[in-house]
Amino acid sequence: MASPDRAPLTALVLNCTLSPSPAASSTELLGQQVLDALATHGTTGSQVRVVDHDVRPGVELDMGDGDAWPRIREQVMAADILVLATPTWMGQHSSVAQRVLERLDAELSEEDDEGRLLTFGKVAVAVVVGNEDGAHHISAILFQALNDVGFTIPAHGVTYWNGEAMHTVDYKDLDETPEVTASATATLAANAAHLARLLRREGYPAVPG
Repeated sequence: MASPDRAPLTALVLNCTLSPSPAASSTELLGQQVLDALATHGTTGSQVRVVDHDVRPGVELDMGDGDAWPRIREQVMAADILVLATPTWMGQHSSVAQRVLERLDAELSEEDDEGRLLTFGKVAVAVVVGNEDGAHHISAILFQALNDVGFTIPAHGVTYWNGEAMHTVDYKDLDETPEVTASATATLAANAAHLARLLRREGYPAVPG
């Protein structure tokens, strides 16, 4: 049996593009590049294109009547690393990403026997793409929200690409991955896998009181 330091990790990309499958997605492309980089650190993973599923508005674990979030949540809770990936629209994260954050709010009511949120042992990172400015603003929002609901953010926990403002070139249209984005992706993957193994081995203490 592999030691906790080398045991395989799992990752899940929640792709918050506004484009349903099978449309090409820059967000999916960079999300997959993160999964590929994580694979070099003993991590297997998959993507969910959230817009393909009927995720209902609300802040409960299950909004009933065919709500798809409970099935997606099962995958989130089974993963060591959550990759929240969003395009940039009007300088903001997508409405789909906002819906995911709102549904994750329900985790504030879910605790283990020692008072810890069930997300306390999980790492979260961000992926942002867009042909306009916004990546720093968006990652700041995602980091705060994900941390609020119990995820741990590693150093250098975002990879992104900002295209030239007011132009139409998307990340998926590039002939090759820019070196700075590739470097950010590699660092994110190394740090996320390292932190996930630390949390698996040590975890957080019981909540006082």
